[in-house]
Amino acid sequence: MTIGSMTGSTFVGGLHVVQHQPPQRVFDPVVLILHGIGGSARSSAHVASELADRGVHAWCLDAAGYGESADPGTEHDAVADVLRVADAISPDRPLVLLGTSWGGVVALATALARPERIAGLVLADSTRGSGATPEKAESMRARSRDLAERGSAVIAAERAPRLLAPGADPKMVETVRASMSALRHSGFAAAAEFMASTDHGPRLGEVTCPTLVLVGKHDVVTGVNESHLLAESIPGAQFRSIPDAGHVAIQEQPAAAAALVTNFLEHLT
Repeated sequence: MTIGSMTGSTFVGGLHVVQHQPPQRVFDPVVLILHGIGGSARSSAHVASELADRGVHAWCLDAAGYGESADPGTEHDAVADVLRVADAISPDRPLVLLGTSWGGVVALATALARPERIAGLVLADSTRGSGATPEKAESMRARSRDLAERGSAVIAAERAPRLLAPGADPKMVETVRASMSALRHSGFAAAAEFMASTDHGPRLGEVTCPTLVLVGKHDVVTGVNESHLLAESIPGAQFRSIPDAGHVAIQEQPAAAAALVTNFLEHLT
């Protein structure tokens, strides 16, 4: 309970969710934050706290096989997990999904599957999915095999610095490295397969909810161009760049990200 706004956590089935309750609620929609493939609910905590300080009721999900959540089954459905949690934390009202990287791909899939449950989307440093090309799909599956063979600590040490902006605070690099070092192969493998088998490109025009696309100015993982593509292809989507941030922009610059998200929420009907 080190983050100021954190008011507790609970389990929905085997899924762990952490609540950040605002001192005074200003915005109506609940925001559910979906972490990236190398993160967890903990890596979303600071942006959730910043949102709560601005009057947003925010929740952070540990995806199946991540953090304190149970491992996924063989026929895992990430969208069903999000909807199960949504029904528990916001049963009577649509909610906003804030998905970063892989979490954004899951958020898009959820909005396409159940548009009536989603009041808005925030896609941070995200993508159409690795299934957009055979090469990207194979690269994602290869990452899963590499993690199984060499372990999360080795992968984290190699990959963490690339996720942040040049000259990033070494403490933040270490935070990202530590988060990735805690990865379990069960969760990562399920997430990687979801990414590898998904290409939202042909369906982006079907997204009906208000959408904000955020990207770190120095993102070289999914890349700035991919975020531009999302914003240009989703009807009415807004695009915002976050300075001094790389691929983990909401973790690297949580205050700037939260300010952009709350501005987006102000204009939701």
